[in-house]
Amino acid sequence: MKILIVDHDEMAVQLIKSKLEPLGHQVVVEKAKNNAVDRVAGENFDIIFLDPAPLTSARPIVLNIRRSVRNFPYVILLSANGSREEAVKAGMNDYVAKPVDPDALAEKIENAQSLIELVDRIGDDSEDFPSAGGVIAKSAFNQLFLSAIDRADRYGEKTYLLFISLSNYQEILETDGPYAADYAVAKLSQYLVLLRRQSDIIGQTAKYEYTLMLQRPQYETEPHEAASRFADALSGYKDLASSGVTVAEVTVRLLDIPTGRTVAEYIFTPGATQSQSAE
Repeated sequence: MKILIVDHDEMAVQLIKSKLEPLGHQVVVEKAKNNAVDRVAGENFDIIFLDPAPLTSARPIVLNIRRSVRNFPYVILLSANGSREEAVKAGMNDYVAKPVDPDALAEKIENAQSLIELVDRIGDDSEDFPSAGGVIAKSAFNQLFLSAIDRADRYGEKTYLLFISLSNYQEILETDGPYAADYAVAKLSQYLVLLRRQSDIIGQTAKYEYTLMLQRPQYETEPHEAASRFADALSGYKDLASSGVTVAEVTVRLLDIPTGRTVAEYIFTPGATQSQSAE
């Protein structure tokens, strides 16, 4: 990935470069904030680390960056005094504290990569899935997804994506054939339509995956409760099976926008005991 560091703190800059360049990332340093805005207007960066000091607020710089770019760079607040909440409110994606912890840095890079790959995958128009039975097309879902990212950038709004997938689709396909694999996906789709609330936005985002968009949650635990509700219901759904011999496996994963963090994940065999829950 191409990464820009906007900071005059040599120690922080060198630490980040020493950790990321050996991994194959291209790291560019720009000490002057005005020059950084000019650079992002002419070059595409995947990730931007920004220390707004001596300014007390990063918001004006972030707005200038967002207005100048043609893509959705993952912007990280780099500061000795800050928080993830402050970063999101300023239109950033996440926060890394100074002095930089290498483990925290690795986590943020992983989250950024996850979000960037997700934007590419959902935005890939080489394969679409038509709207049917309350499930919207992938292309339509992508427009809402990009809008959610934009609103997070501009207004600090929170959105969560709840991915529900037949995680061993390929195994069923190879072992039992396309009919068995597609039959299991169809059963999953039918049950999700029954489970979802009328206000839920759900789209098919892959051959074997459906995604709910949970926008502007009213309280902090609401998305987690939704993930748990779907996981509990699906884990008890004994009719979710392929027409072959391979047992279906389902993954329910909750992802936070704008950070790209996986904040909860459940992997289970429907009709059996839930095998994993992580946060």
